[in-house]
Amino acid sequence: MDVGGEGVLELSSFSPGRGSLPPRAYLHTDAPRLSLNGDWQFRLSPGIRSAPADGWQDGRDLRGFETLPVPSSWPMHGHGKPAYTNIQFPFAVEPPHVPDANPVGDHVLAFHTGPEFFPHALLRFDGIDSAGTVWLNGVELGTTRGSRLAHEFDVSGILVEGNNTLAVRVAQFSAASYVEDQDMWWLPGIFRDVSLQARPAEGIDDVFVHAGYDPRSGEGVLRIEASRGGQAIDAVVRVPELDLELPAGQEQRIPGVEPWSAEVPRLYEATVSTPAETVSLQLGFRSIHIEDAQFTVNGRRILLRGVNRHEHHPRLGRVVPREVMESELKLMKQHNINAIRTSHYPPHPDFLSLADQLGFYVVLECDLETHGFESAGWAQNPSDDPRWEAALLDRMRRTVERDKNHASVIMWSLGNESGTGRNLAAMSRWVKDRDPSRPIHYEGDWSSPYVDVYSRMYASQAETALIGQGIEPPLEDAALDARRRAMPFVLCEYVHAMGNGPGGMTEYQDLFERHPRLMGGFVWEWLEHGITVPTPGGGEHFAYGGDFGEEIHDGNFVTDGLVDANRKPRPGLLDFKRVVAPLRIQVAGDWSGFTVHSGQDFADTSAYSFRFAVAADGGTPDGGTVEVPPLAAQETATVALPAGIRPQAGPAVLTVSAVLNAATAWAEAGHEVAWGQSVHSAGPAVPPPASETVHATDAELRLGPAVFSRLTGMPLEIGGVPIERMGLSLWWPPTDNDLGREWGGDDPRPLALQWKEAGLDRLHSRLLGITAGATSDGGEQLVIRTRVGAADKQYGVLVDYSWTSDGDALALRTQVRPQGTWVNAGFNVEWARIGLELVLGGEASTVSWFGQGPHQAYPDTGQGTRTGWFSMALDELDVDYARPQESGARAGVGSAALKLQEGELEITGDPFSLTVRPYSQAVLDAATHRPDLKPDGHTYVYVDHAMRGVGTAACGPGVLEAYRLAPRDADFTIVLRVRP
Repeated sequence: MDVGGEGVLELSSFSPGRGSLPPRAYLHTDAPRLSLNGDWQFRLSPGIRSAPADGWQDGRDLRGFETLPVPSSWPMHGHGKPAYTNIQFPFAVEPPHVPDANPVGDHVLAFHTGPEFFPHALLRFDGIDSAGTVWLNGVELGTTRGSRLAHEFDVSGILVEGNNTLAVRVAQFSAASYVEDQDMWWLPGIFRDVSLQARPAEGIDDVFVHAGYDPRSGEGVLRIEASRGGQAIDAVVRVPELDLELPAGQEQRIPGVEPWSAEVPRLYEATVSTPAETVSLQLGFRSIHIEDAQFTVNGRRILLRGVNRHEHHPRLGRVVPREVMESELKLMKQHNINAIRTSHYPPHPDFLSLADQLGFYVVLECDLETHGFESAGWAQNPSDDPRWEAALLDRMRRTVERDKNHASVIMWSLGNESGTGRNLAAMSRWVKDRDPSRPIHYEGDWSSPYVDVYSRMYASQAETALIGQGIEPPLEDAALDARRRAMPFVLCEYVHAMGNGPGGMTEYQDLFERHPRLMGGFVWEWLEHGITVPTPGGGEHFAYGGDFGEEIHDGNFVTDGLVDANRKPRPGLLDFKRVVAPLRIQVAGDWSGFTVHSGQDFADTSAYSFRFAVAADGGTPDGGTVEVPPLAAQETATVALPAGIRPQAGPAVLTVSAVLNAATAWAEAGHEVAWGQSVHSAGPAVPPPASETVHATDAELRLGPAVFSRLTGMPLEIGGVPIERMGLSLWWPPTDNDLGREWGGDDPRPLALQWKEAGLDRLHSRLLGITAGATSDGGEQLVIRTRVGAADKQYGVLVDYSWTSDGDALALRTQVRPQGTWVNAGFNVEWARIGLELVLGGEASTVSWFGQGPHQAYPDTGQGTRTGWFSMALDELDVDYARPQESGARAGVGSAALKLQEGELEITGDPFSLTVRPYSQAVLDAATHRPDLKPDGHTYVYVDHAMRGVGTAACGPGVLEAYRLAPRDADFTIVLRVRP
């Protein structure tokens, strides 16, 4: 009798699960199949010692059980709570032991089977997190280890015709948890499909497709193995479209095959048959080679425009319905993404079929990460402990065998952030023996002894440039160094998309396109893992780490995607679409024509039509189509535009777009793939004549439509619009990137802390003087001289505000001069912005502008914005990041109008950045979630002459030097006018 608690669960065992069948491919077969998804009975116990040991597995005693859907993550249904950590284990690190506080979920299903499942059938689980023990009709079948891996059990002789009872005990934590530390929510449950599958006596257990392509001859090379019980069997392979029939195991060269690629995902329907069973397949003929340190598909170097993808749903947790999965893959294609790294485990098996059909290059990663061992110097790391070898090899086998027949899989990845060690080498040896057709990836060992590509995370643009040229610093081991230099280079994670950003994407893409050794990269990451929770008072918002009472957590680091948890695009995705667009369109400044460069690797441009549109002064665009002969991959052409569209008086904007000719599996006809613009400016902004004089009273000064305080010199009212506050702003509420520690930076403090300690968030103005002087137009100039500084700091800024008016409009010239040495704590201080904060007494309803839009842009982002005329409601201007932060700036603005109760406030000037919010910077800085942002009836307007970039320092490099903002002189003018 077991009195220690674990019993048959064997939670503290180094071994892989027991009792399951050898792994095999996920097959679509005509053998009978019964889905066991649906409503199960469920009971949660706080730990194994309190979980009843017997009496429930056969379904007779279900006291305390209630209904739970399967698949599901049980904390998403009110049973316990989610918990998030990135690297930290949420329990003491003493492998292979697990904590006593280890929730255990008992699942029971009664189901009915017919005669078609006899005499042989198997029970399949596609995902149980983290450890399951399975009983059928009271008979234990075995255990599962490997949460994102399939396990099958032979139920022949146990399954009965008629009523059956399936019972599964799931423990949240097990020894397997030590190798599943994968930067995501800890969410236990049976979260993927459960099914019963008949196995005909003369059926097909496994199929291995070898479908190569010879780019020299244009021939496909096909061999399909079929097996039963691990032994080759006689079966017939048929490919009707190719009029092909051959025995399984025989190789056939096929002339004139159309190859598969992400650009042209050509698939051929095929079957493999015995008299008892037929398996249906989709064949994609393609070859992968590494030549001259270049990664090639079908003989051509490819460029990965990729993202890392986790599986997450904001209401269901690890369960992602097929329709959601399909919609997000289509969304990726619509944004020019061609590659996915399955971070950090194999995805749902349906995912690969969709990737084959829609066209993606997939780096398929094993269900392995041991990141939590890093904090102790990788002591006891399972990657180098022989006691874990069998378990890790089992994980690699299950990864490869399930998905080996998919053309989209171009590399196997051994896992993620698991240090180094003998077990990784053993996994690599097994894969190379089983599937030599695909290269092997693993980032964790930079010396790359057991992989085929050199992989890194968040290498800076400067280091990436060295690697691209093959001149990176050498390894100490000359042989390993030579081996690695012969490898192509991939950034398996880069441009961390957390909050406002990511910055610096263009510079990476330029390097990828310039240096053939560079394969491209995978943005971290595709999807934010926010969890939908109700907002007090109504509505919903996204929760993140720490919102569920976790003892340790990593906050909002789990919300770092190009789309939010509902798959709504963030500005970063809109920018990425343009950065990685397969076509580059550059419009001539005189509008005579444009050049188009095809960055495609295989397809010509016959799938696209080219359109032009001219917009002027916010009017309806006028345009047409342009004939562009099909360009072959990597070719460039210059195309003439009609002479009648030459720019006249500005401003006017010419846009040339490439759109889909016809609907595809992922987008409708007319979907825009790429675009370019040329802007005809109206010329520099000209201030109105300075014809008005200053009128003074005891308390006020008046100039044209403005009233100023004699105490502060600041405006109190402009054209009837109350002004609560105006002054210089050098700071913004920190972004997630500002809160990160810049990799490779001189100052170890996060930028947000640098700013706080430098006092940028608590600047105060001191009036130096108010003067009025004559202007050449016969009026007067009102000059307010101030010094801006922070308590305890000797440095500051001299700011002069010079006002003039023609009676209708006001011109404001702002001159900024740093004073003193801007050094704090031994480091130079950087500014966030140089601009004006203008707080209006009323709340604007809409903001209209001419400039870049419609979404936000900062100096190192906004590549996806275009110049035009835009209008938005005030509450639409910022970005609803899960953790509120600086966002919403519109760049290159020449004119803007804010609709207020008192009228319309117009702001014009040489191109500036405009940010408008219904709440203050202090409120934004203090907010931790969206509901914290409460409009206060004012409008906060920021007109910036210069801004800093945002970078990617939340995880990775900071802001590139070109986008930093050191203290400096500034001199800029804007014109303000209020219209009824």
